[in-house]
Amino acid sequence: MPPKGKGADKGKSADKGGASKGKGKGKADDKEDKGGKVKGAQQINVRHILTEKHAKKEEALEKLKGGAKFDEVAKEFSEDKARAGGALGWKTRGELDPTFEEAAFNLEASTTANPKYVEVKTGFGYHIIMVEGRK
Repeated sequence: MPPKGKGADKGKSADKGGASKGKGKGKADDKEDKGGKVKGAQQINVRHILTEKHAKKEEALEKLKGGAKFDEVAKEFSEDKARAGGALGWKTRGELDPTFEEAAFNLEASTTANPKYVEVKTGFGYHIIMVEGRK
């Protein structure tokens, strides 16, 4: 899939018969075709827990599996500046580390009390990621 510019889907030219599927949002359709559960989004409201050591990440995961709230675990374990519950805020495609971004944009939205999360390793360390909103 060739990369598109950030505004490629918003221009009037895309509405004038340029979309072969008739829906005008090829990226969202691609996501639905692959997994069927998460629609494509251009922005996500994301939180994470970042640790340098694998053992510390595993400790945080145990707390989450035990029912602890994501933001409370982030305050206790995260080693980055997003210690305010791990909140990174709204992020647009292209703003994040590619490995982090791919995992985050494929996650369903959930709440800190009942988080759906994924683990990834990047050059920054070990991340546990959750998404609170998608648009």
